[in-house]
Amino acid sequence: MASPFRPATTLLQQYAEYHRDRRNILTHFVGVPMIVFALGVLFSKPVVAVAGLALSPAWVAFALAALWYLTRGRLGIGLATTLGIGVLTWLAHRVGDGSVASWLAWGVGCFVVGWMIQFLGHYYEGRRPAFADDLVGLLVGPMFVMLELLAPLGLFKGLMADIERHAGPTMLRDLAHPATR
Repeated sequence: MASPFRPATTLLQQYAEYHRDRRNILTHFVGVPMIVFALGVLFSKPVVAVAGLALSPAWVAFALAALWYLTRGRLGIGLATTLGIGVLTWLAHRVGDGSVASWLAWGVGCFVVGWMIQFLGHYYEGRRPAFADDLVGLLVGPMFVMLELLAPLGLFKGLMADIERHAGPTMLRDLAHPATR
C-alpha cells in the first residue's frame, strides 16, 4: 500500500489518471462537494463543549484533513482545499442543527446522490474511481476538484502543467468504444 503522505503533485497526477474525461470532471464538481457536505452533516452530531467551543466529530475530521492538505508540499492548493472544506463543514452544521429526521435526510440523501453522480462520471470515464485502487483518493478528490475549479482562473498553472504532462490532456471519451486504459 502506498503512503498517504505523498506530495500533492504525485497524488494529483495519480488521481488525474482516473479523471481525463471532461464529463467525469464536471460530475465531480457536484458529487465531491455533496459527499463532503453529507459527511459534515452526518458527523455534526454529537456536539461537545470543549474550552468554550462547540466541537463535533466533523470539526475534528476537518482539522485532521486540513493538517493533511497543508502538509502535502503545495501550500496554495492546500489552503484553497482547506477553505472549501471548511465552508462546507460550516454549512453542514447549519443543516445538522435541525431535527434528527432532517439531519439524517440531508446527510444520507446528499451522500447517496453525491455517490450516484460520481459513478455516473466514471461511466463516462470508462474506468473505476481512483479510491478503488488507493483509498487516499478519497482525500485527493476535494483537492483535485478545487484545482480544476481554480485553474481556469489562471491559478496553479505549473501544477496543472505537471499533471497534464503525467496524465495527458482531458478529452471526451467515445462511449461506443471500450476505454483504452
